[in-house]
Amino acid sequence: MTNPSDGQPALRADCARCAALCCTAPAFAASADFAIDKPAGRPCPNLHADFRCGIHRDLRRRGFAGCTTYDCFGAGQQTVQVTFGGRDWRQHPDIAADMFAVFAVQRQLHEALWHLTEAAVRCPAGPLRDDLRAAADHTTALTAADPAALRGLDLPGHWRQVAALLRRASTALRRRHGRTGRDHSGVDLAGRDLRQRNLRGANLRGAILIGADLRGVVLAQADLAGADLRGARLDGADLTDVLFLTQPQLDSAAGDPRTRLPSTLTRPGHWPAR
Repeated sequence: MTNPSDGQPALRADCARCAALCCTAPAFAASADFAIDKPAGRPCPNLHADFRCGIHRDLRRRGFAGCTTYDCFGAGQQTVQVTFGGRDWRQHPDIAADMFAVFAVQRQLHEALWHLTEAAVRCPAGPLRDDLRAAADHTTALTAADPAALRGLDLPGHWRQVAALLRRASTALRRRHGRTGRDHSGVDLAGRDLRQRNLRGANLRGAILIGADLRGVVLAQADLAGADLRGARLDGADLTDVLFLTQPQLDSAAGDPRTRLPSTLTRPGHWPAR
């Protein structure tokens, strides 16, 4: 399958062309994911002057697992290099607040682009694919807007339109493969043993799968858009043809070398190698 990130703008993070926006713009609270509290707009104390993380190789052991499951889908370099013309918030502190606000918008637009591009690649030629491509083109155009336009964007409204289109794509793709499985959208399945469930083609959009046991489960054509997979056990599971799974979702789960992944995603580094 064609990689969704083959589209434009680039949908994979390029940290070398960013300015550590993910380490500065968002707030995080001391928890299982973060060792400390950090308010929005304040650099993480582990951030060096050159925008590199001082504990990057040791994030999980030092209590920053949340950092390892974050992906901006390329919004960081888009914000720095395109929206702000290569400037950064350290050399130009007057743009810091604007840049951090725009980054939050860009990140949502880029995630929408990831899903729209995946759906357009997977859908056969026809009106639905045309609609998906048109929505992707419109979203791409939005990412090129100026800071004021981006800050004023009706992001919830845009996401409602994108989500409706992705739901259409999900239904069409699952029907095409004869796998319109059970509807578990939004269902709380945290900690449940799902090994005996037939989840082929299931609608798991927004499902809570925290700590769920999915070992050996075949999830062919299952829709996992927005599903919470934190701590879900994916040992030996088959995710090859799953719909709308993102790298952050995968990074938050637990798998092993037998877990089969979509070609668009990377095996998390914290999973056992053997």
